[in-house]
Amino acid sequence: MGAVYGPAVTVVLMSHSSRQATSADLDAVVSTLTSAFLRDPVWGPVFPDEARRAAQMAELWRVYADAALRYPWTFVTPGAEAVAVWIPPGGVELTEAEERRRGEVMERVAGAGVARAVEETEASFGAAHPEEPFYHLTILGTHADHRGKGLGMALLSDTLARLDDIGANAYLESTNPANDRRYESVGFVPRGELVTPGGQTVTTMWRPAG
Repeated sequence: MGAVYGPAVTVVLMSHSSRQATSADLDAVVSTLTSAFLRDPVWGPVFPDEARRAAQMAELWRVYADAALRYPWTFVTPGAEAVAVWIPPGGVELTEAEERRRGEVMERVAGAGVARAVEETEASFGAAHPEEPFYHLTILGTHADHRGKGLGMALLSDTLARLDDIGANAYLESTNPANDRRYESVGFVPRGELVTPGGQTVTTMWRPAG
């Protein structure tokens, strides 16, 4: 299946707090996402070898971040200290070819068990997606070296303002309960729950068009 693009959108940077990511940012984006999710309640256990987790996880985020750049909806702070990856309505995180690549990469760097765990975890997320059109916040993360500065929430607020400008719904899966109240503070409401193959409970959240 090829990628299906959402409605044409002219992205205008609203402030100096964020900018659209480009391919030149890929290494920095991967570094930030790896740091941000290293201890995540869902994604950490997918990579049980803690000594190798960072290197293995980096390969996973590289597949996703590279694929997301086909859309103009990956945003970063000026130095990519925080990253927000959105997939527009009608879009896909990975094409079928990219899913195969993800499996091959994961099996090569982490083994068949991890490759299978990644595939099953993502399938559980996909099965819970709403039927209504939405912009999907697939990844939001702040590098551990820059936590506590409000960069992630500022970036999220900035990108949500863009969605409000075009009257778009937003959706996310919160893999860390500690973040739920933060999402609620910018207009998301819990929509439901899903249980991953690893047994973790994930809260799905919805923000109606503003």
